[in-house]
Amino acid sequence: MKVAIAREKAAGETRVAATPETVAKLVALGCKVAVEKGAGSLSRFVDAQYKQAGATIGSTMAATLKGADVVFCVGRPSASSLSGINKGALVIGSLNPSDDQSEFNALAKTGAALMSMEFMPRISRAQSMDVLSSQANLAGYQAVIDGAGEFDRALPMMMTAAGTVHPAKIFVMGAGVAGLQAIATARRLGAVVSATDVRPAAKEQVESLGAKFIAVENEEFKQAETAAGYAKQMSEEYQKLQAELTAKHIAKQDIVITTALIPGRKAPVLVTKKMVETMAPGSVVVDLAAERGGNCEATVPGKVANFKDVSIVGYTNMPGRIAASASQLYSRNLLTFLETLIDKESGKLNVDWDEELVKAILLTLNGKIVHESLIKAPAVKKPAAKKPVAKKPAAKAKSAKHTSTNKTSKPKSGEPKLGEKK
Repeated sequence: MKVAIAREKAAGETRVAATPETVAKLVALGCKVAVEKGAGSLSRFVDAQYKQAGATIGSTMAATLKGADVVFCVGRPSASSLSGINKGALVIGSLNPSDDQSEFNALAKTGAALMSMEFMPRISRAQSMDVLSSQANLAGYQAVIDGAGEFDRALPMMMTAAGTVHPAKIFVMGAGVAGLQAIATARRLGAVVSATDVRPAAKEQVESLGAKFIAVENEEFKQAETAAGYAKQMSEEYQKLQAELTAKHIAKQDIVITTALIPGRKAPVLVTKKMVETMAPGSVVVDLAAERGGNCEATVPGKVANFKDVSIVGYTNMPGRIAASASQLYSRNLLTFLETLIDKESGKLNVDWDEELVKAILLTLNGKIVHESLIKAPAVKKPAAKKPVAKKPAAKAKSAKHTSTNKTSKPKSGEPKLGEKK
């Protein structure tokens, strides 16, 4: 079985889908591994390391993918690049199916079985395959590092003979995977940290990391989480109260980190321009949702913008800014999933297409799109309007002797009832 790893072609993508470590493990499983020349260079993995791990180095992408049974990738490949792979080969990566869905028709026609790791179920046995969590973890860390760099002042309190340097105040909006890592990193660097989230359960997690929880904790907030752990839609009244509290809090912060990124959807606005204007000159906003438009109204995706003397960090590939670590975790996610598809005795692929994890992430199979998120519901045809039925002209009244018996009026006295004989 041949596993191929091509160099990522998307602009700004610095990660790679396999490291020398994971290549060595693939070889130990009995796989032949081909890595395109320079594939890991932006993640600080050189070709010699891959070769030492047991891989062959392909001079071109076409040569690398030719005859592949499995293709590992970070971003979505083009349909033309898959022309040389074996029929039915697995293409596994972060394929971002929510964007440019029209491309999947061409990808499906290649005959490849495309698997998008973003759809991996968040269940206990799949935690080691969760690329969203592994990359969000590093994004939260890097957000603090970038924020500190733009802030250009010390984060921890320092007591010196020349006087005291007060600690920086950092506010993290959202206590998911990225938010919790941002809190932990900021605390390790000595900042005074606060955080907010719409889920009541997040309060305990935030406080366990030494941060202060900021929220309007009324009765509605206490009931704001479903049995499955998801946030409920809050009332307009609550949202207004929370926005007022958040606005007052942001005005006192040195660094604000926003983390509300929802795959396939426009990012919600959490920080308005009016809020940014209340921050002190030299303050920083780090927007981890810049790739989806941003949580801050002043964000410019892909750039560090300046708005009213406040730096707005809008990098669109935060994990890619820490590429070596991101590639290590990402490649392990892919390897762990592939191991579940390999028969341990024969060393060959043995995919159960009805298995829970496979069904959840499978986008295309046998030349067809199979994932429900990519299948457009057929248009419902409205029933044709019925033509009005022309009314027949009323029959001329006959003599009373031959009147219809469909009348419901009572018979006159002396007349026989319907069905009786005289």
